[in-house]
Amino acid sequence: MASSKKTPSESSPEPRRRGEERTRELLEVTLQLAAEAGYRGLTIEAVARRAQVGKHTIYRRWPSIAQLLLDALNHVWVSDLDYHSAGNIRSDLREQFIRSSRALSSPPIGPIYRAVIAEAQADASLRKLLHERFLATVEQRTLDRLLLAQDHGELVADIDLTIAAEVLSGTLYYRWLLTPRPVDEQIIDGLIDMFLAAYLVPEG
Repeated sequence: MASSKKTPSESSPEPRRRGEERTRELLEVTLQLAAEAGYRGLTIEAVARRAQVGKHTIYRRWPSIAQLLLDALNHVWVSDLDYHSAGNIRSDLREQFIRSSRALSSPPIGPIYRAVIAEAQADASLRKLLHERFLATVEQRTLDRLLLAQDHGELVADIDLTIAAEVLSGTLYYRWLLTPRPVDEQIIDGLIDMFLAAYLVPEG
């Protein structure tokens, strides 16, 4: 009868945990270097030197510097800027939008994201990656929070909120990237008020 006993590598979570920690370290190093050198000055070789790993360690995870950087931005968004579900839809949207506006206005996210956007205008493959590895996450997490509010009866039922989520998340990025106008609490409140005027279930 064959033994069903697992080997240490099969039964222990340590190899996976070490792999996750290494990935997180590489993403953080990438953001540090991007803030120092800019998008054009960022290379796989530089990340490998700073992280003290071989280049193959990085290439196994990311075939290009663009994918690595966009995953680093995505990592920051998910870990630091994702939506909380601690209050009602108005308060949760407002709290997240304020956090996002502050992050966009300061390193490391602000300068890096602006540089990637500029490069993507002349590079269709980078523009595709930008959406797949960063913007799609922002849109989906926004939609997820709206759908939760819809399930809880805060927002009107039986309405597709996909476009609303895209408008909500995209408006702040548009204003920050393409205009000299501020992304302040007054603008955030106005955006949320406009959204809720259309989709909030009236009280009573």
